[in-house]
Amino acid sequence: MAEVREFALPDLGEGLTEAEIVRWLVSVGDVVAVDQPVVEVETAKAMVEVPCPYGGVVTARFGEEGAEVPVGAPLVAVAVGASAGTAGAPAAPAEGGGGGGGGGGGDPAGTSEKSGNVLVGYGTGGPTARRRRVRPANGVPAPHPAAVPVAPAPEPSAPTASGRSAAPVETPSAEGPVPVISPLVRRLAREHGIDLRRIAGSGPQGLILRADVECAVAAARTVPASADGAAAPAPAPLPAPVSADAIAHGERIPLRGLRGTVADKLSTSRREIPDATCWVDADATELLAARRAMNAAGPKISLMAVLARICTAALARFPELNATVDTAAREIVRLPGIHLGFAAQTDRGLVVPVVRDAHDRNAAELSEEIARLTESARAGRLTPAELTGGTFTLNNYGVFGVDGSTPIINHPEAAMLGVGRVIPRPWVHEGELAVRQVVQLSCTFDHRVCDGGTAGGFLRYVADCVEHPAVLLRTL
Repeated sequence: MAEVREFALPDLGEGLTEAEIVRWLVSVGDVVAVDQPVVEVETAKAMVEVPCPYGGVVTARFGEEGAEVPVGAPLVAVAVGASAGTAGAPAAPAEGGGGGGGGGGGDPAGTSEKSGNVLVGYGTGGPTARRRRVRPANGVPAPHPAAVPVAPAPEPSAPTASGRSAAPVETPSAEGPVPVISPLVRRLAREHGIDLRRIAGSGPQGLILRADVECAVAAARTVPASADGAAAPAPAPLPAPVSADAIAHGERIPLRGLRGTVADKLSTSRREIPDATCWVDADATELLAARRAMNAAGPKISLMAVLARICTAALARFPELNATVDTAAREIVRLPGIHLGFAAQTDRGLVVPVVRDAHDRNAAELSEEIARLTESARAGRLTPAELTGGTFTLNNYGVFGVDGSTPIINHPEAAMLGVGRVIPRPWVHEGELAVRQVVQLSCTFDHRVCDGGTAGGFLRYVADCVEHPAVLLRTL
């Protein structure tokens, strides 16, 4: 007799807590092999095809295309050991149901075929004890008793300004793990003084999600305690910036997936980093001539790669900008290697692929790696590792036909070099007015890591290399 197993969305790494179903690759009744991709999901980092670690017949799919699924929630149910003609009825809710947490479970007998592929959260491993999931009548997954402490008769939660109730407050536990996967959730709680042990998570098996912490923060702001312990009246709401009719009928676009991650990261950057920007115009005529000469002598080298090589040379002279700030320790951390990010516009939005160890690559190697990462970005194939860990960002906004910008620093980095379009302009060259190829360069920097003199010196060195490429010979 076939055994029906549920395969849950695994932890895809990098603190990701949810993913959006983009496209189902299998249908109910299909026969799947071990490690066969069954669904394509979009995380805040990249598009990922998720393989199923079990072989058998698909008896149920959970979630429609476009739905968000938290880590640990079931994706498909598979009848292990069944064929297309012998698969029984699904032992799980019908397609599109919510379901609670819990993944594919263990194989007590150790007889079924299981994946040798390892993603975080499933894959090769020893047998695990089977647990009975509790499914309340209303369909909302209940926290596992070992994950979240339960207090008797909790007080009703206060409604927030958005109308959603805050997460219930529970009796704090002095021992045991806090059911939180995402470090972003932990940091958000720490920044607002929220005790995670007093929050009941709404995710699978009591997992505390970002929304739970945000509700707790909103509840603390909405109903502050007075000196005698009584709840103080909520402050009067601020005037609405737009009419209620406009809000009711306006188009609403969810801030989730890549767009939500970009919004969170840029907001964090603006909130935490005291940034400043300096800029300079540079004559790029000789740089373009040098690039033409390089391309005539060998494989094509992109202008972006040449600018990346100039960046690594400049950061070697001004290592203060290849750094980050540890706010908890109140320390500036100067980083030993240069992992150069570059802004790339794709159909999914703006992403920043990272060239690892850019300081060890020449212009030709940088050009090859930038081209590879750009192609992967446009195809949605970038891995989380290729989108994280940058120490400095190069932003070529000149491709949009603009001259200048004051970009937002890619948190937690300390600086960014911006490059505008290269266009012919009147320029004084060797004492005479001439038409030259001119570009505007800008440097946005974290004023905590250095002062304007350092940032100005960095930008001036970059401009000197653009105007006189032979300056780079000193670093080759």
